[in-house]
Amino acid sequence: MDALFAVPTPKNEPVYDYAPGTPERESLQKKLDELAGTQLDLDMNIAGQWRRGSGAELKVVQPHRHAHVLGLAHESTDSEVADAVAAAKAARAEWTRTDFADRAAIFLRAAELLSGPYRDVINGATMLGQSKTAAQAEIDSACELIDFLRFNVAFAEEIYRKQPQSSKGMWNRTDHRPLDGFVTAITPFNFTAIAGNLPTAPAIMGNTVVWKPSPTQQFAAHFFMRILLEAGLPPGVINMVTGYGESVSNVALNDPDLAGLHFTGSVRTFKNLWRSVGENIDGYHAYPRIIGETGGKDFIVAHPSADPQHLAVAMVRGSYEYQGQKCSAVSRTYVPASLWNKGLRDIVVGMTEGITYGDVRDFSNFGGAVIDDRAYAKHTALFDRLRNDDKARVVTGGGADDSEGYFVEPTLVEVSDPNHEMFTQEYFGPINAVYVYDDDEFESVVKQAAHVAPFALTGALFATDRKAIAWASEELRFSAGNYYINDKPTGAVVNQQPFGGSSGSGTNDKAGSWQNMVRWVSPRSIKENFVPPTDYRYPHQG
Repeated sequence: MDALFAVPTPKNEPVYDYAPGTPERESLQKKLDELAGTQLDLDMNIAGQWRRGSGAELKVVQPHRHAHVLGLAHESTDSEVADAVAAAKAARAEWTRTDFADRAAIFLRAAELLSGPYRDVINGATMLGQSKTAAQAEIDSACELIDFLRFNVAFAEEIYRKQPQSSKGMWNRTDHRPLDGFVTAITPFNFTAIAGNLPTAPAIMGNTVVWKPSPTQQFAAHFFMRILLEAGLPPGVINMVTGYGESVSNVALNDPDLAGLHFTGSVRTFKNLWRSVGENIDGYHAYPRIIGETGGKDFIVAHPSADPQHLAVAMVRGSYEYQGQKCSAVSRTYVPASLWNKGLRDIVVGMTEGITYGDVRDFSNFGGAVIDDRAYAKHTALFDRLRNDDKARVVTGGGADDSEGYFVEPTLVEVSDPNHEMFTQEYFGPINAVYVYDDDEFESVVKQAAHVAPFALTGALFATDRKAIAWASEELRFSAGNYYINDKPTGAVVNQQPFGGSSGSGTNDKAGSWQNMVRWVSPRSIKENFVPPTDYRYPHQG
């Protein structure tokens, strides 16, 4: 066909609220019953074929009811990852030659399947497998993942259409080629949207991928892989392996054709992966692209002019939605004494003590459980330390119970030392540390908060004094990749607030924007001369 196709103009997916009496609430509740009533084989998919892993069996459970097994996965072995790598290599030649319109159609169709017939499936799987409420699953596994697919296709078209100027008598072009090899995507438990975005973003740009989801996100990942195949994804373009990932490091990161790593997870894991790539640098055919986001120690700084009610809601939602397991969750807050001691403390405590965590199938609950026993143990160990800490006082919360699910109470801790570990260490749970400062110390507090933690992911400033907003925003310029004024520092929306941080939080390649997509191409500049010269001499020689 001779045509320059334009992809549909993307718009952010509308968010359902699942209020009582709505048809979407009833539909989702039915799907939850169906999904909870079946135990699945959560197998790998290599070259378009479902395969049972031959490694150790992994039980995928509901974190809020850990005795309930949703499915069984298996640890992938070195040989199975090698098969996935071989499948990605084998599919590369045809996929790189596939016309962009045909590639785009696959991912646009996947977005429509998520928006329509599979919306309840992906939301229900995320609720059960990752202990998200209906509201949190909706904005993640349905809406954000749909947005990633639609907008990433549009970003790709934008990149392809950006072409250089040409002088008279010649035609200059840019060929945005895929990378020289395959991409490895390693994805986290906390967002189904991230788990879907990391393998599909490179694939949209013509790369083939080996994808390893987190075992604790495997339930929803299984369904998303099914959706991609139903949308028409050719065999071998995205190959999903299962398990904790040692075999991926052993095999994929050692392969000479590794072209890129797309990662979201812990700082420790990312550093280990980067170190492995560095140690293998002489063996690669090209320099691998490394794109990663690793988390944060996200903050709210409040000025004495802040509105206390707005601030309180931001503290509670920002800290305790999804049990504090968002990379962007508030875990340190700086408030002036004039607000804290004259009502703000009581407002925040009242809201926090009104939060209920429980089974996410009960839609009255604000949240669910933390993801697994390791997270639970980390949080309870902190609570044990705080009991003997004279610089920290638990204002509310501090309890935990794992008898049925991995439940940790939303916890507010007042800390007298702004250099305390609670202002520097990432816990990834429903725990917020508050430092109360004298009102005239605002500027020194901002300067200290800007650099005390080794992260720079998200942060927020609450103030109504415009001069204070301008000054603090400049001071905090390098402290957060996503910065909010009078809003909680969570809930970034694709194409509205591209997401990512610098410093210890990652490479800041901004998921949900063209800035991430352009990392997955290797440009070739082409110059065509319509009338080549016939004499080697230049005019000045005459």
